[in-house]
Amino acid sequence: MLRLSKLEEDILDKLWLLEKAFPKVLITYLSKPVPPYNTVLSSIRKLEKLGYVGFKKYGKSHEYFPILKKEEYGKTLFKKLYNLMGSSNEALLSYFMKEEKIDIDELERMIKKMKKASKNNKL
Repeated sequence: MLRLSKLEEDILDKLWLLEKAFPKVLITYLSKPVPPYNTVLSSIRKLEKLGYVGFKKYGKSHEYFPILKKEEYGKTLFKKLYNLMGSSNEALLSYFMKEEKIDIDELERMIKKMKKASKNNKL
């Protein structure tokens, strides 16, 4: 999976939220500052060529929808991060604790929750 630009990720994120949209509607949801219309269209077309986005044609208009599932994209990003951390559980956990300012008490609560979910086969 290719690394997407910030705009491409924003477009995908909004399509996951909206489920389908015409470009002019999609643009109203994009993060500010919104790039020019043609730039947005080029990014949508790139996502379409990658197979992440599909469209339904209405005359000259195209209504776009996501093909790539948000969960699948998230898994891919997580795997890349995990590999960047040397495939080390300890390094990954340490990174999140430092960067997300997770303290030991919060970590212990999360562990208890995961143990409980695991017992209930929810993990």
